Amino acid sequence: MDKHGRPLLALLPLLLCLSLLRASPAASVTAGNPDGTELWGFVEVRPKAHLFWWYYKSPQRVSTPSRPWPTVLWLQGGPGASGVGIGNFMEVGPLDVNLKPRNSTWLQKADLIFVDNPVGVGYSYVEDDSLLVTTDWQAATDATTLLKALAKELPTLQQGSPLFLVAESYGGKYAATLGLSVARAVRAGDLKIKLAGVALGDSWVSPEDFTLAYAPLLLEVSRLDDNAGDAAKKKAATVKEQIAAGRLADSQGSWSELLDFIDSKSASVDMYNFLLDAGMDPVAADLPATSSTPTTSSSAQVMKYSTYLGGSQEEAGSNTTNTLGGIMNGVVKEKLKIIPKDHEWHELSDPVYNALVNDFMKPRIDEVDELLSYGVDVTVYNGQLVKSLDTGCDLLDQGRGSMGAKAQMGWAEELPEPAEAASVLRIIQGHQGLRQILQEPAFLLDPRRRPLRAGRPALHGTEHDRWHNPVSSQLGEEDPEQILSAG
Repeated sequence: MDKHGRPLLALLPLLLCLSLLRASPAASVTAGNPDGTELWGFVEVRPKAHLFWWYYKSPQRVSTPSRPWPTVLWLQGGPGASGVGIGNFMEVGPLDVNLKPRNSTWLQKADLIFVDNPVGVGYSYVEDDSLLVTTDWQAATDATTLLKALAKELPTLQQGSPLFLVAESYGGKYAATLGLSVARAVRAGDLKIKLAGVALGDSWVSPEDFTLAYAPLLLEVSRLDDNAGDAAKKKAATVKEQIAAGRLADSQGSWSELLDFIDSKSASVDMYNFLLDAGMDPVAADLPATSSTPTTSSSAQVMKYSTYLGGSQEEAGSNTTNTLGGIMNGVVKEKLKIIPKDHEWHELSDPVYNALVNDFMKPRIDEVDELLSYGVDVTVYNGQLVKSLDTGCDLLDQGRGSMGAKAQMGWAEELPEPAEAASVLRIIQGHQGLRQILQEPAFLLDPRRRPLRAGRPALHGTEHDRWHNPVSSQLGEEDPEQILSAG
C-alpha cells in the first residue's frame, strides 16, 4: 500500500458525509457530499447481491431545454474489471491515480456515473458466490435494477438528463444488453429515463469477428510472418467453428491459446497497441509487486489493460507514486465510508471472470440491431490509427440529446488510448455494417461503409492530456486526502 493508504480525514467533511448516509426500503445505501456534487452508494439488486455506484456532477454543467446536459454511465470490461477504479482514476474521471486533476476528464462535458459491474467486481459484492452472474443478460437485469434506483436517487436523471451508456472492451457486451434492457423498460413504462445513445469502444460484441481479424492485421503490419500468420488463421478458424457449434467455453480456451501463440510468434506484440515492440511495451513486463490484484492464467490478458494505462502515464512523465490498489483500499475507501471493512478492492475479479466462461464468446450483434430498430443511436469506435471523429467528450457536446447523430469527417483530436476510429451505425446497416467496422480495425468507416485513410498514431495517457487539453489548474503539493474530501 502507498504512503497515502490510511490518511486521517478532516473531522468536518467526515461528519457532513455521514449526515448524508441514508437507507432506502430496498436495503440500498446512499452517501455523498452535502452539495450533491458527488453521490455514491450500494443498490441491493437481488437479495445479498450489491452493486456499487459513484456519481459526479459536472462543475461545468449548463443545461437548457434545447440542450440538456448529458450523463454518461461508464461500463468497464474484463469481464470483472472495476469501472469505479480503472475507468474513474485511470481513464475519464476527474482525478488520476495520484489524486491530481485530469485535464481530459469527461466531466467537462457530462455528469459521470461509474459502476462496479457486475456484482462481485471492485467494491460491489455478493454474500454468496452462487449469486455471481453467469450471463451478460443477468448482468443487464441487475444494472437495470440499479438504474431504476438511480432514476429516483439522482435529481439530474429525474429532470431528463440524456443518458449515454459508454463502454470499453467486454463492457461493450454489457452496454448492448443493458441498453436493450433499458430501452425495453422505457417502452413498457417501467423506467422513466431518457436513453440517448450507446457507445461501444473496442467492444467485444462479436468475438468471432475480432478473432478472425487478428492474423490479417498482424500480417499487414509485419508483426507475423507468413507461416505464423497461416497457423494463426487456422487457430482462429477453430474458434469460429466452436462458436458456431455452441461450444462457447471451448472457444474461449482456443481463443486464449491463439493469443499465446501470437505472443510467442510476434515478439510479444501489445494487444492494445500493435505499433509497439516488446522492448517499448509497458504491458510486456510483469505486474508490479505492489499490485493488490491476484492473477491467474485465465485473466492475465485482461490485467494488461490497466497495467498499460499505468505504464503510459509513467512514460508520459506523470511521476506516478500511488498505486490504484493502494488508493482504492486506502484513501478512497476511507472517503466513501460505506464499504464493508473486511472487503478488499481488486482491479479484476477472477471469480466474476470465470463465472462468465459460457457467455464470454457469445456475440451481442443481435442486441445492437434491436437497439437500432428502436431508434437508439449506437456509436462504434475501434482500431489503432485514427482518422476523424471527435473525442468522446466532443461526441457528447456535438449533439447532447443525440450522441453520434453525425460523424465529422475532418481532422479532429485522437481518442484517448486505446485509440479507436469511430462510426455511427444506422438501421439499414444491420449485421453487415457492424461486421465491416469490426473487421477494419485500422480505419474509420462512415455510415456508407467507405474506408477512409488511416491517420497518425494517437497520443496516450498523460501525453494526450498535455498535448490536447492544457489546463493550468494543477494542485501542486496539496495533500491527496484534502483533494479527495473537498469535492
